[in-house]
Amino acid sequence: MAGRRTPAITAAERAGIAFRVHEYEHDPRAASFGVEAVQKLGLDPARVFKTLVADVDGELTVAVVPVEMQLDLRALGKRARMADPKAAERATGYVTGGISPLGQRRLLPMVLDDSALAFETIHVSAGRRGLELELAPADLLALTGGRAAAVASRR
Repeated sequence: MAGRRTPAITAAERAGIAFRVHEYEHDPRAASFGVEAVQKLGLDPARVFKTLVADVDGELTVAVVPVEMQLDLRALGKRARMADPKAAERATGYVTGGISPLGQRRLLPMVLDDSALAFETIHVSAGRRGLELELAPADLLALTGGRAAAVASRR
């Protein structure tokens, strides 16, 4: 796995969970990193999740939602808004488009859209554009101390 090691992969390895890493050639011109992963890896878009960082009442919170949907900020709280990208990068240690829910610099509260629970495994960013981590939703929740809730809505 040389050259593919990220804090997210290290966190999964240390936890001893079952996971797979999927890599593809990232196109810097891609408009949506999640959609790019779906297309290049031939995945079911319902099983590929994007990691977004929101500011909920002054506290950064990670929301993990299907790439084909959008984050319902109201489901997170009355005064929820998308976090400043630079603040998200500083808090997580990842760059925008490659933020993983695992291996963050500072563990942020995490909410996984409950649609993930319908699948044996889902795909999330492995911490770098062009790198996806496939793991069980229950393992993601256990490793992050997160919770599942309906936080996604159709575009």
